[in-house]
Amino acid sequence: MKFQTDGLIIKEMNIGEQDKLVHVLTKTHGVIRAFVKGAKSIKNQKCAPSSLLSYSRLTVYKSRESYIIGDARTLHIFSKLRADVKKMCLAQYFCELALTICPQEQPASEYLSLILNSLYLISEDKRHENLVKPCLEMRLAAMAGYMPDLRMCSVCGEYTANLMYFLPREGRLECSSCHTLSSDGAIPLSESALHALRHTVYADDDKLFSFSLSDEGLEMLNQASESYLKHRFEKDFKTLIFYKTIS
Repeated sequence: MKFQTDGLIIKEMNIGEQDKLVHVLTKTHGVIRAFVKGAKSIKNQKCAPSSLLSYSRLTVYKSRESYIIGDARTLHIFSKLRADVKKMCLAQYFCELALTICPQEQPASEYLSLILNSLYLISEDKRHENLVKPCLEMRLAAMAGYMPDLRMCSVCGEYTANLMYFLPREGRLECSSCHTLSSDGAIPLSESALHALRHTVYADDDKLFSFSLSDEGLEMLNQASESYLKHRFEKDFKTLIFYKTIS
């Protein structure tokens, strides 16, 4: 079977002397793993389109056991990210999230748009990295069916307070009156940080990144989103650990 699709290269590996194995987040088939023959050579027209963080138009051949990229044309390369070590590390974390969360072999245009928008915003300095990152984390989790309950305190029903707690293991809120110190790994949230966390999950797609928050609030927001993903997907993201060591 042959098909054409647009996709972002989210992982690449060298195979032998000339070929590559790539993971691609595609619009029509989600995450696929495909071979690219001759792509290690800079003279090969598939070299740039099959490189990490390249958004490309791909002609893909599918057999029973594998995908092979026959033709590839670059649509966009996030070159500014490659020139900044810190941003590149964050972009690789975004790619690891895509590999972990995005669907495989089924349509994923909304996931692809979200990842591309996030990469664009940090590449062009349109939004602060500490704002883009938790928006992507929480929205990806929600899209994949792991939406936390952020409507109110899960005990008494209080909607907001000067201080509330997010329980990432359980994906719910407790107000300061109901919260007990025995709650495992609870993240304290100021009123503004709570509103921001709700925004990452409930806001319309075109408003997702449209808010501001203090540095202290962003720190709370990032703690909440990181911890939530760690518990939901039961893993430590290696690229996130490395990103934080150089930040």
